[in-house]
Amino acid sequence: MSGKYDLVIVGGGISGASLLYTTAKFTDIDSIALIEKESEIAAINSHHTNNSQTLHFGDIETNYTLEKAEEVKEGAELLAGYLENHDPDREMHAKRSKMVLGVGDEEVAELEERYEDEGFGDLFPKLRPIDREEIGEIEPKVVEGRDPSKDMLALQTPDGYVVDYGETTKSFVAEAEDEASVDVFTGTEVTDITPTLEGYTIETDAGRFDCDATVVAAGSHSLQMAKELGYGQDKVLLPIAGSFFLADDLLNGKVYTLQMKKLPFAAVHGDADVHDSSITRFGPTAKLVPTLERGRISTVKDFLDVFGLNVAAFLSYANILSDRILLPYVLKNLVYDLPNVGRKQFLPHVQKVVPSVELEDIERAEGYGGVRPQIVDTKNKSLDMGEAKIVGDDVIFNITPSPGASTCLKNAMRDTHTLLEFLDGEYEFDEEAFRDETIDNFPRGDESDGKKAVKPSADD
Repeated sequence: MSGKYDLVIVGGGISGASLLYTTAKFTDIDSIALIEKESEIAAINSHHTNNSQTLHFGDIETNYTLEKAEEVKEGAELLAGYLENHDPDREMHAKRSKMVLGVGDEEVAELEERYEDEGFGDLFPKLRPIDREEIGEIEPKVVEGRDPSKDMLALQTPDGYVVDYGETTKSFVAEAEDEASVDVFTGTEVTDITPTLEGYTIETDAGRFDCDATVVAAGSHSLQMAKELGYGQDKVLLPIAGSFFLADDLLNGKVYTLQMKKLPFAAVHGDADVHDSSITRFGPTAKLVPTLERGRISTVKDFLDVFGLNVAAFLSYANILSDRILLPYVLKNLVYDLPNVGRKQFLPHVQKVVPSVELEDIERAEGYGGVRPQIVDTKNKSLDMGEAKIVGDDVIFNITPSPGASTCLKNAMRDTHTLLEFLDGEYEFDEEAFRDETIDNFPRGDESDGKKAVKPSADD
């Protein structure tokens, strides 16, 4: 197997697949290849059991600043529009209510300030504050058994997209493969990337590929490949593995809790499963692991390659993990995966969402969960929040922790513009057609509609 292409994309998760879709359908690039090491597309973090199935808009994620929410919002609307356009039967997604829940005076005040003073109510016209009575109408189990003397407030929106990112990834690839310019190779592992006078030679276990430009969208492995080419030397990874607990039919939609201060990881939330609304998933946990892929011991070596075992990396880890809030949090999360003990320790997080839940109502979700690579800046010895993009000579490396899946099409749009510069302006990107197929299909409604108290069904 070998070939010469204008563009080669390494990685068949949602990041690589969304770029394949964008470049194949909306540019006139002559030849594009996607290379995936697994035998199937979307086999690792994009698989629906390995992420929280959430399309992040930034409206109820209380660890987002207004500026970050503005950035994420357009990306989420692009993907939501794609799903509305290409998945009318909702085989890849479901749309349900979602809310962030505040209980007690302090949390209620925090949500009120966020909505009124910080500008989230203006940025998200469909977002609205609802009281205990309305919360109970939409999510009865959230109110049932809760102390009636405690004040309650939630910020609720109907834009609760629950997404099977694995099936969405496959949809992107299927759309792209309709074009004659596209080849997709699975079961093909990259062993080396070498710069040439005309671009890059990509060696794989199935043959050699030559290309003018390349994008590496291989999750945690992207930084590993970048470092092999001399890029990203001031970055290492803090791989965080997420796990989940399952319960029977408890929620109609998504219910988030408020983010703990100073923590970069998502707060625990409850979600009705994308394919089976009778299953409620709680999580994720956030456990530090020395691997680049969940459950694959072989990727310990890959982690060490990225880590580098140098002084700057060790000092960065020490600085981050010495935080008085972060360190206890990381240590506590190690317990949640333990049999019996973990379930008991995690129960209070579930009860914060559904007070009446008892220990026998939840079980650890065996085989669920992936690895999210948090970026560590070794110069500043700090966590870099959000996605990392390294742009080199005719090459892009994408390392995409959450909300990378939510913003995949926005990221693809940006990369497409960069790629056209790499290819010396020989090709064009029809961004208007791209938006027509994606974000223009996002149902906005008017502000008054968004503020109405409408009880959603379990599936709509």
